Amino acid sequence: MATHAPVGPPSTKRAVYNTVRGSLGNLVEWYDVYVYTVFASYLQSSFFAEGEPNAGIYTMAIFAVTFVMRPIGSWFFGRYADRHGRRPALVFSISLMAGASLLIALTPTVETIGSAAVVVLVLCRLLQGFATGGEYGTSATYMSEAATPGLRGFFSSFQYVTLVGGHVLAQVTLLVQQTFLTDEQIADFGWRIAFFIGAVSAVVVLFLRRSMDESLNKDDTAGKRSGSMAELFTAYPKQLLICFLVTLGGTVAFYTYSVNGPLIVKSAYADQGMTATWINLAALVFLMLIQPLGGLLSDKIGRKPLLVGFGVAGVLWTWTFLNLLPRVDTPMLSFLLLAGTYVILTGYTSINAIVKAELFPAHIRALGLGLGYALANSMFGGTAPVIYTAAKERDALDAFGIYVTVAIGVSLIVYIFVLKNRAPTYLDGEQAKRANPDAVSVS
Repeated sequence: MATHAPVGPPSTKRAVYNTVRGSLGNLVEWYDVYVYTVFASYLQSSFFAEGEPNAGIYTMAIFAVTFVMRPIGSWFFGRYADRHGRRPALVFSISLMAGASLLIALTPTVETIGSAAVVVLVLCRLLQGFATGGEYGTSATYMSEAATPGLRGFFSSFQYVTLVGGHVLAQVTLLVQQTFLTDEQIADFGWRIAFFIGAVSAVVVLFLRRSMDESLNKDDTAGKRSGSMAELFTAYPKQLLICFLVTLGGTVAFYTYSVNGPLIVKSAYADQGMTATWINLAALVFLMLIQPLGGLLSDKIGRKPLLVGFGVAGVLWTWTFLNLLPRVDTPMLSFLLLAGTYVILTGYTSINAIVKAELFPAHIRALGLGLGYALANSMFGGTAPVIYTAAKERDALDAFGIYVTVAIGVSLIVYIFVLKNRAPTYLDGEQAKRANPDAVSVS
């Protein structure tokens, strides 16, 4: 049984307390997601036979296929979180992630058990995709509800601080290994250490999450069918569609800029030791650190201006980014190109969680937010790396650039013509009602 939050809006002190515990779990889960892409080149030799011509595409395809499970995870965990509380759902998701990471770390290679190694890897990644699908919607809901009024953008931005932070930690893990191990040693056992770190960290966070406050207030869900798919599709179809379309361009841009971008840099400096790792690490740290600035700015001027700014800049810049970055051979210029692109991306990443959370009432928020995000993320975001890899091998990068630009353009139309700036939201009504039981919530 969930322990319900105290009546009244959360204090800044409690918001900080809960945000730290909630975001640490997010950090570990996304480390487990991104450690796969960071160590992808080393995984190829362990899970695919030597001489396999499509090993690179297959490796990234395994990354993409895990996104199939995200809508299922968002449905399961969103329904669970809306009915039983945000905290138990978050504890459950981190437990699954820990188990899957440990199993990957212990899986024998293709030389030992043949193609069964790939089967085990795919099954583990599917389980991680299931857990991640639940993590995004539930943690975005939790951080939005646990934030103090007037600072929701700032506090909810820490979801992407820790999401990007997971990628940073994965890059740091690789950098440390490249410093002390040879490439052969990393391919032999180093990648196992990376996944084992994720498993152990998840267990630590599991205990931290058990002490979080519950953000779901029973008064906000009294007499309502919490987490009902039927109600979501019949009573909130517009909000669900908006959530999907807001995510579409942003998730394609995120994976294009923050996953494909570092892969491009890695290829450009393939013969220069750890140069690419340092460039990517510095750029990702920069992206992580500017997230709260975007969230704080949205609390001052509203969410819509940031999303429109991201959409316009993304439409104008993406094709140039994809064509210019591979040609740059100066480390500082490569970093500046990535960093500038990450400033554009922050217009989406820093506030996307709160924008979607504000679309739904409490009794169906985790499900609606999570499912809308997961469907767009699975169809467009997670497939971006493998589509890019395939386009690169077929000399069709221009087509990929057009694809990403169009996706961002579709979301830009929604940002401009559908979203309203600084309009009253369900979260406003819920927190006002806690402070004043006679307050009327947004309907």
